[in-house]
Amino acid sequence: MAVCIGIDLGTSGCRGVALDAGATIIASARAALPVPQRSDTGISQDPGLWWQAVNSVLTDLASQLRGESVRRMAVNGTSATLVACDGEGNPLLPALMYNDQRPLKYAHHIARFAPRDSGAHGVSSSLAKYLWYADKLDGRDFHVLHQSDWITGRLSGSRGVSDYNNCLKLGYDAQQLRWPQWMERAGIERERFPQVVAPGASVGTLRSDLAAGWGLPDGVQLVAGTTDSVAACIAAGVDRAGSGVTSLGSTLVIKLLAERPLFAPEYGVYSHRLGDFWLVGGASNSGGAVLKQFFSQQQLDQMTPQLQPHRDTDLNYYPLPGKGERFPLNDPCKLPRMQPPATSPVQQFQGILEGIARIEATGYSKLLELGAPLLDTVYTAGRGADNDAWTRIRQRYLGDSVVMRPARFTEAACGTALLAWRRKPLP
Repeated sequence: MAVCIGIDLGTSGCRGVALDAGATIIASARAALPVPQRSDTGISQDPGLWWQAVNSVLTDLASQLRGESVRRMAVNGTSATLVACDGEGNPLLPALMYNDQRPLKYAHHIARFAPRDSGAHGVSSSLAKYLWYADKLDGRDFHVLHQSDWITGRLSGSRGVSDYNNCLKLGYDAQQLRWPQWMERAGIERERFPQVVAPGASVGTLRSDLAAGWGLPDGVQLVAGTTDSVAACIAAGVDRAGSGVTSLGSTLVIKLLAERPLFAPEYGVYSHRLGDFWLVGGASNSGGAVLKQFFSQQQLDQMTPQLQPHRDTDLNYYPLPGKGERFPLNDPCKLPRMQPPATSPVQQFQGILEGIARIEATGYSKLLELGAPLLDTVYTAGRGADNDAWTRIRQRYLGDSVVMRPARFTEAACGTALLAWRRKPLP
């Protein structure tokens, strides 16, 4: 049986699935990742941890796929997580995670040159991180790769290739499919950037030594991946303007399918190309990571049946894991609001869920205000999709006119496997 593998690198772990030609899950595996290192506004991680997780996932998948014909493989990663490498692909410094807030002065420099419709705006953009690396590695030869680029390069041995979804926040013009001219005026050296191809384009084959070690067949094709949120949209099955996908993982990400792109850097709004459509939206720093700061998974599971989704706590929390917000307000100085104190752990839990739901509803309202289509249907991806009480809380904030539908697949890894199954790359 022919199968394709999709790998999803998230904040808390790595997931992998194998889908057959009928989009049936044949095998799945996951491996945990340690929490990224946080120091004031800096959030970083050793890329070697990603490789260990991917190795664990592929070892597990391969053991389940004995006798199956693995045809293609693709990887997605967190958007705007960047690593600086030497010519052999070895990291020179820890990777800057998607929500690292250190490159603030470089974001100001970019804002002087980048047009409003560029995805390079904001302190958390890949381009701001690149300039931070250039300063720290003054005079040294290096190039930059996104999280999924680096893993794909390790798998194939072909380094220096990315896709136009990952490169959006590095400044790539996904409308014209080229690096923009304003970068020259900003003094940015594009020679350190990866080659950009379409998601799903062939970028090489799985290294024979890795294939042998995992027991996979020779000649497995590696194709360019995408970002985690785009993969979640492909997995959900979003297919018409006005339908959105909310990803409830460590962070909250919303995407709305539209016929034209939309950019509003002051609100953290940007647009990813998806074939002939655009995924308009943004990524908040709020999300499941906040819950993990207060509760274990066992506690969350025990408290969920005690939630009262029909009744508001009136706590009005704005839950953030630390200083800084990206969407629906792009404010690197925004602080979490977790007052007044709850009367019980269950009330605190529900107050955080309500806060995240409020951010989601505010985000979709902001997109409509800026000219995006009216939201009529929401598909939910990520671990939060399994929490029925949270779904009912979100419905209260989104309104009864919005239809909440189960996603075709809730795992972004499935979207990446579907991308690998495409006969042609995305246009």
